[in-house]
Amino acid sequence: MSGTAPEDEQKQISDRALEFDNFLTHDFDGTHKYRQEILKMLRSDQTRLIVNIDDLRDYNREFANGLLKQPVEYLPAFEKALVDVIQRQPESEKYDIESKNYRIGFSGSFGDHHVSPRTLHAAQLGKMISVEGIITRCSLVRPKMLKSVHFCQKTRLFHSRVYRDATTSTSNEPPTTSVTPQADESGNPLQMEFGFSVFQDHQRISMQEMPERAPAGQLPRSIDIIMDDDLVDKCKPGDRIQLVGIYRSIGGGAGGAFKSLILANNINLLSSKIGGGIAQTPLTVNDIRNINQFAKRTNIFQQLSQSLAPSIYGHEYIKKAILLLLLGGAEKNLPNGTHIRGDINLLMVGDPSTAKSQLLRFVLGTAPLAIATTGRGSSGVGLTAAVTTDKETGERRLEAGAMVLADRGVVCIDEFDKMSDVDRVAIHEVMEQQTVTIAKAGIHTSLNARCSVVAAANPIYGQYDIHKDPHKNIALPDSLLSRFDLLFIVTDDVEETRDRMIADHVLRLHRYLPPGVEEGTPAHDNMSQPLSMDGPEASAEDVDAVDTSPFEKFDPLLHIGVSEPVSGRTTRSKSKKQEPQQIFTIAFIKKYIQYAKSKPAPVLTKGAADHIVQVYATLRNEVMEGNRKKTSPLTARTLETLIRLATAHAKARLSTKVEETDANEAEVIMRFALFKEVPKRERRKKRKLNTGGASREEDTDGEGDESDEEPATPARMSMPPQAQGQG
Repeated sequence: MSGTAPEDEQKQISDRALEFDNFLTHDFDGTHKYRQEILKMLRSDQTRLIVNIDDLRDYNREFANGLLKQPVEYLPAFEKALVDVIQRQPESEKYDIESKNYRIGFSGSFGDHHVSPRTLHAAQLGKMISVEGIITRCSLVRPKMLKSVHFCQKTRLFHSRVYRDATTSTSNEPPTTSVTPQADESGNPLQMEFGFSVFQDHQRISMQEMPERAPAGQLPRSIDIIMDDDLVDKCKPGDRIQLVGIYRSIGGGAGGAFKSLILANNINLLSSKIGGGIAQTPLTVNDIRNINQFAKRTNIFQQLSQSLAPSIYGHEYIKKAILLLLLGGAEKNLPNGTHIRGDINLLMVGDPSTAKSQLLRFVLGTAPLAIATTGRGSSGVGLTAAVTTDKETGERRLEAGAMVLADRGVVCIDEFDKMSDVDRVAIHEVMEQQTVTIAKAGIHTSLNARCSVVAAANPIYGQYDIHKDPHKNIALPDSLLSRFDLLFIVTDDVEETRDRMIADHVLRLHRYLPPGVEEGTPAHDNMSQPLSMDGPEASAEDVDAVDTSPFEKFDPLLHIGVSEPVSGRTTRSKSKKQEPQQIFTIAFIKKYIQYAKSKPAPVLTKGAADHIVQVYATLRNEVMEGNRKKTSPLTARTLETLIRLATAHAKARLSTKVEETDANEAEVIMRFALFKEVPKRERRKKRKLNTGGASREEDTDGEGDESDEEPATPARMSMPPQAQGQG
């Protein structure tokens, strides 16, 4: 293009504009689609028309490819065609067209032009691309001068100058100087007329690849994006976006390394979608059929919780709690502005080597969005948000911390007890109000941080002292403990039978080798990336692409801890013996949780509400009268915890109502977390089962394995079962 005369260039733009003009007025299946869109755009006072590139591909493939591969030559012609069409509209005189800058934005399928910040290479320079990521930094919105007007007092003439640089123009025109003229050609002084000058909004943001898509052990890549005009302030730190733009090099840089950035063309917020725009696996018809079929089972909750981390022996109640945490309760936003959180927070305190960190790693791998941090390695602002100074402009800007980036996800904090008090106070607000309020360096704002917290901590003495009160072991204030819905004390008790079972289980794991994989190679999580701008949608072709069996093949080296009861007692019924060996694959559990969360939140019924009130009042009375050693303070938050647990249990059954059975299960888990006990009605059922009751009743209870675990001796019945002894 550089070799052709300007007249030829103008003619080429006019020819292309004519073709684009025909496209915008083309009759698509009996509807003048884009003509109606243009009228709608004029009436709503917008300046950007969103065009689906698939429509253009159907109309003229050459022009669609030209837009993707040489946007600098095709986009100005398209925008010129848009202005021509707008001027021909019968209603155009009503609207102030001259003062507005009309633009084209693109959506649709981008194919191999759909990249992530990691796969952006030099080959894409100068092309139009679609890229997804999470916003980490946003600069302030500043006006940028496009044209300045100057007045000369002596000659009484006006002078104007247009300013272009690599970040303002999508055309091939050369950039101009950024210095405003002080005098005309004769040396007469000029005065700048700010009222006649033309400015446009300008903002710079940084996008980083999504944490769940970054390969393990590698730094996430990021890219700078320039937002102009109507696109500024469309997103804030922590938002997940899909962005269409032109990848440009802006020159400069020592040693031949050029700076590059993206000029934004269209933005699609993923956070507004169900599931928070997290990289999710598309659900096929077969998956949904399987999920609905399994949800009808009476013991589905037991089976799902058993399938969580089968390589970790025991911890039955903690696994149930983790399943409820992944499902989450129902969030409420009341008309008066009150926010009642639906996320469940969980804290594990206990002896070393009781698999606390391993459970955290499991949550990290299973939750659709999870961010890991450690107590010592993260500061308070690293968890919430930081105000930093921009190196280039010297302006203050906001950087999102771990909890803001994990909005609608899970934050895993290991070594929670090693955090300093100052940093721990920073997460008080996040855990209850689920917002991060910043008031520093002249920035006053509130960011969303709607995330669950899973934390693991060691007791104050290194090992848990069972002779001392829980509060003397856990060196955390009540204000923080009450924000955790469930607090599990995990003790490492000496008991020969169980120790032998655990040792046997661990040795089996050490003998296990995954099939066809080199020893020591980490497992890869395959996150398929959607190639269209309109968001991830399941395609019908993928239904029979892979083997969709929801069960893992039983492996005695991996799953023996789930299949064998601790006491070693054999069960009479053969069908019951096979039942625990059905272990769901992690892929199926992820899909199950994703589907359960996408359905409307279950509604609390009268029976469940009455039962929760009764349980709450009973628990408070028991603590006051019996002076029992409770692990966490019993406050009004405990009541909300019971509601959240019951709602999450109803979600696990894919139910639309929270029934009394859900409230019962919430009570079981709550009592275990508070007092490490199993409610009395379960003990009665156990005694009946162990004294020769029908095994069918054990099956419907959903607590079948527990009944196998403890011999029916009165002395053993009165003792609280240990957290690690649950198989």
